[in-house]
Amino acid sequence: MATFDHLGITVDDVPRASEQFNPVFEALGYIRAHNAEDLAYWRRDDEPEILLYPAREHGVHVHGRVGWQHLAFAVESRDEVDRLHAIALDAGWVDVRAPKEYPRFSERYYACFVEDENGIRLEIMHNPPRETSD
Repeated sequence: MATFDHLGITVDDVPRASEQFNPVFEALGYIRAHNAEDLAYWRRDDEPEILLYPAREHGVHVHGRVGWQHLAFAVESRDEVDRLHAIALDAGWVDVRAPKEYPRFSERYYACFVEDENGIRLEIMHNPPRETSD
């Protein structure tokens, strides 16, 4: 059986991107395990690693074109969405969509979207399970 092992993200400047990603990833419980000019990566328990690699061709990813869409992180509460949104903005991420409800996904869906200097987009979301009656 195949499993998801790691995610590699190409960025223009690994050290700069690492400094933007690190506060957000640390707040999500990841630990920066390596930080160098040509590679940075984070680990969390048995989760897939997230790696930053240097671009061979420089430029910015444009959201909506073929390729990367966004990476979503599920968190435990709406307050956690708000907290991580503030951490990302403090680290230099751009606010794409401030925290709000997304009833088109579900009546419980609450999320924000941020983007870094490379055009890499993250979503921080909270979507608790629907309560069931026994």
